[in-house]
Amino acid sequence: MSAIPTATYVQESSVINAPLAKVWTQIKLGDFSNWWSKLSKSVVAKGTSEETDVFIWTFKDGTELTVKQEEHSSIEHSITYSVVAAQPALSYTSVVSTIRLYPITTGPSEGSTFITWSGSFSSDADAGVIEDARFKRKEALADLASKA
Repeated sequence: MSAIPTATYVQESSVINAPLAKVWTQIKLGDFSNWWSKLSKSVVAKGTSEETDVFIWTFKDGTELTVKQEEHSSIEHSITYSVVAAQPALSYTSVVSTIRLYPITTGPSEGSTFITWSGSFSSDADAGVIEDARFKRKEALADLASKA
């Protein structure tokens, strides 16, 4: 564990030059591999109940995260998910992430989408985990922007 005190929350944001409706169609746990360059695939986890949305994200480096959708709102244009398992094991206990989209309705970016991607980590996450999460979110948002 890091001896450096650190916040256990991260949030990155971006403006995507596409209408909210177009970006929103990409924000499904099973579709992240269509736009996030670090993911090689996203498949439904077998053995879960029909009422639960659980996916296995396989990253190109071989890491697998099992992610569970905790909340999905077509009204708020947000999705919240948690990591419920990982191979190899994570160095921290838990993380809950939320992606939220907002339409930009005025100004030079009118018609575009403002997006935030946050993560709340357990208190055992160290500074390296938080910085890695920040970097991955920035990279993923850039990938999403290039696909929109």
